[in-house]
Amino acid sequence: MFKQNVSILISAILAIAVGYFCQDHSQVINTYVKPFGTIFLNLLLWMVVPFIFVSIILGVSSLRDVKSVRSIGVKSIVYFFVTTVLAVLGGICIALSCENFFPKLTYHMAEQVSHETANFSFIDAIVNLFPSNFIEVFYKGNMIQIIVAAIFIGIAMIILGKKVSGLAKFIMDLNLVFSTILKIILKASPIAVFFLLCPIIAEYGTSILGSLGVVVLIAYVCYILHAVIIYSLFLIAFSDVKPWEFYKYMFPAITFAFSSTSSVGTIPLSMQCTRKIGVDNKISSFVLTMGATVNMDGTAIFQSVATIFIAFCYGVDLTAPQLFILAFTIIITSIGTAGIPSGGVLMLSIILTSVGLPIEGIAIIIGIDRIFDMGRSVINVLGDATCAVIVDCSERKKEAEYQKKREQELRDNVGVDPTLGKPEYMITPEDLLKKQKLNAGPKLSPEDIIKQQREAKLQQEQQAQMARKEKADGYYDDDLVIRIDLDDDNK
Repeated sequence: MFKQNVSILISAILAIAVGYFCQDHSQVINTYVKPFGTIFLNLLLWMVVPFIFVSIILGVSSLRDVKSVRSIGVKSIVYFFVTTVLAVLGGICIALSCENFFPKLTYHMAEQVSHETANFSFIDAIVNLFPSNFIEVFYKGNMIQIIVAAIFIGIAMIILGKKVSGLAKFIMDLNLVFSTILKIILKASPIAVFFLLCPIIAEYGTSILGSLGVVVLIAYVCYILHAVIIYSLFLIAFSDVKPWEFYKYMFPAITFAFSSTSSVGTIPLSMQCTRKIGVDNKISSFVLTMGATVNMDGTAIFQSVATIFIAFCYGVDLTAPQLFILAFTIIITSIGTAGIPSGGVLMLSIILTSVGLPIEGIAIIIGIDRIFDMGRSVINVLGDATCAVIVDCSERKKEAEYQKKREQELRDNVGVDPTLGKPEYMITPEDLLKKQKLNAGPKLSPEDIIKQQREAKLQQEQQAQMARKEKADGYYDDDLVIRIDLDDDNK
């Protein structure tokens, strides 16, 4: 992956140099260079639609496993959803406030989109989320309706359960085939960057490059604010871990995620860091693994900022309904798409298509995607770890309250031995011997003492078993397995 990133960077530098010196021959560049970039984008679009469709189905249907861990799974899902929504809204708002720093390449696309959305309302946006023809959705490549259709199929598979195990296996096989094809296509990314970026520089000059630094700065401001404000507030409100202590213990995982740009690869180190904070190993292993599949706060921020930037570059002022679709698409595609190789590029192509922006805008961003990736990987890791800390604190409080309630019930229902001054349920075999020595009870033979010890031990075991049964069914499930594509470098 490192070699590919270096190759992309070199390709981007060459594209800028060639494009700059060929500005007087932009027509030639567009005629003979741009078509090769278009081929790459066509291949990407050809495979990304079916791949996203099966990925969303698998992502949603895999949520049936949440039922096996009950409260832990529900709390994690709620946390991931809320923080992703906040990440999207924060990224969109900050990017929109910085629109004056972005260049405009052309107004042609703005006029086209303005004409198409002149009478487009929120009601239209909601209605258009739902497909009316299963085949037509794929024919037209309507990504937002494809995603909604995939969600419905995933929910149906959860309801049917083992009855559709064959279908689930078939979809998993399709997902493997599609991901392999995408890996082959994305091997050509370094070459494609040259063919995509060179025509843009030749036609519009290098003025756009200055804005890339601004985009990176805006993205990292969003990253930092999300970590410092959102995560810290969640820790203060829902846990007993202080934010500065949390970041101190998580520093090794932060540095590793930043340098490796792999939040999945950081899971073992994140587990060690959360264990030092005091998180139960079962909770951290489940939450961190699930977060690697579902939680994409950093990626959500990047997609929001990058889409707003590309929209302004093409002179498109996104309308309120388009911003609604943008936020909805980013939030929903965070379910099950973490296994996409080079997910930043693929996800961005989906989002651009959903709001009517030209997919060629990827060429502006792809050359510096590695810089964005370092920051978003850190946010993804911190989001997962924050969730683990909060859920662990919640479960410990729940366990303490349960034990307190249980002890109170036993005190209310069981008498107190007058000789020992202890509740009967707390009397041990040693207490019985002590009671006999005090001559507080009848003389017991050695056989009677052994018999009473066995009965007392059996009573303790029965009480412990009853306590375990009264807990929420399926409190933990060590056999829970969540699929992760370890080839992912963007989560």
